[in-house]
Amino acid sequence: MSFCYIMLQVTLSGLLNFIDGLWLSCGDKRIIIFTTNHKEKLDLALLRPGRMDVHVHMSYCTPCGFRVLAANYIGIEDHELFGEIAEAIRTTEVTPAEVAEQLMRNDDDLDALLNDLIQFLKVKKRENEEAKTKKNSAQQESMASEGGQTDEEEKKSRE
Repeated sequence: MSFCYIMLQVTLSGLLNFIDGLWLSCGDKRIIIFTTNHKEKLDLALLRPGRMDVHVHMSYCTPCGFRVLAANYIGIEDHELFGEIAEAIRTTEVTPAEVAEQLMRNDDDLDALLNDLIQFLKVKKRENEEAKTKKNSAQQESMASEGGQTDEEEKKSRE
């Protein structure tokens, strides 16, 4: 089986015309979903009212969000482990989808399920910290190879 890839260059004007054409052909009822990790980089023509009327920020899970997920997925509103879970969620960048995935595990033992969630959050926090450390190291190496100074080196040179 062979695949043929066609590279198309999409311009902002072409994208806007395509979106406007979709809206005209769909009548009054239309929902188009756009996602981005960098809204600030989008052209204002794309964000104007009439093209994008509702902007929803999808944040990381919060303790309140966890309680809603727990009520929906495992049918409980309180548990002795909720305090520990709430604290772990406050200090860990974890999405509601990741938490929901843990809660959907078919486990008849509620304590085991919640303890597994706590362990998942600990691992996730460690992974996030390692990723940030790795990213910072890569940035420092990039700065050093470009002849720039790291923040610490710049501070020392000012003293």
